[in-house]
Amino acid sequence: MHPETHLILHGVRAAELRAEAGSCRPAGAPRRPGPLRTRVGWTLVEIGLRLAAVRGTAAVAAVS
Repeated sequence: MHPETHLILHGVRAAELRAEAGSCRPAGAPRRPGPLRTRVGWTLVEIGLRLAAVRGTAAVAAVS
C-alpha cells in the first residue's frame, strides 16, 4: 500500500470515529462543580491539614 493511500484511509477512519464519538456525548455541556461541593471540598482539605499539623499524630510522628 502506498503511503498516500494509507494517509487518506487514516483520515477517513479518523473522521468516522470523531462523528461516532460526537453522537455518544451527553447532550449538556460539562457542568462546573456547585458552590456547596467546592466549600465542602476546601473544608475537608483544611481539616486534613489541621489533623496533619497536630503533634502526636501518625503523620507528624513518622516525619520526626
